Amino acid sequence: MFSFHAFGKSTRNLWGCLLWSLLAPALLAQPGTSSDSQAAKTTASPSPVHASSPSRYRPDPFAGRAGTFYKSVWGVDSLSVKAAESGELIRFTYRILDPQKANVLNDKKIEAYLNSPAHHIQLVIPSLEKVGQLRQSNTPEAGKSYWMAFSNPHRTVKRGDRVNVVIGQFHADGLVVE
Repeated sequence: MFSFHAFGKSTRNLWGCLLWSLLAPALLAQPGTSSDSQAAKTTASPSPVHASSPSRYRPDPFAGRAGTFYKSVWGVDSLSVKAAESGELIRFTYRILDPQKANVLNDKKIEAYLNSPAHHIQLVIPSLEKVGQLRQSNTPEAGKSYWMAFSNPHRTVKRGDRVNVVIGQFHADGLVVE
């Protein structure tokens, strides 16, 4: 007779799992159904997606009402936030659809902030001596993309974090850092 006690605990667990995987279909079969019909049902099911295969699906972050809101009220779309320069800067980009409505976003007199609610910090646009603010401030034109960069000196905000961009009355909440 074979004894499981000669093996260690992890080996016994492995044998138990193997034994369960072999006996479970027979034990869980409903009375009145044959094992052949159960086997046919299990082989007809689609194969599971492997965890190692990469997904190329990227949901639209502003589908539906949010996209419509930013287009109609602020005249912008394609809002995105990306980590740049090894995480030292967080770059906010947007595309202008209506220059009249989006004029607030390019006004350097209005302070711009990037808030991270998870980390309880507020990032600002740095101002360099010879360059000035890392923000585009020319007259907005329809169809063009614009950007601004926020300083992230301690690399507190990382890829995958949700952040809010505030420029005067403009608020873009829940943007995911790429």
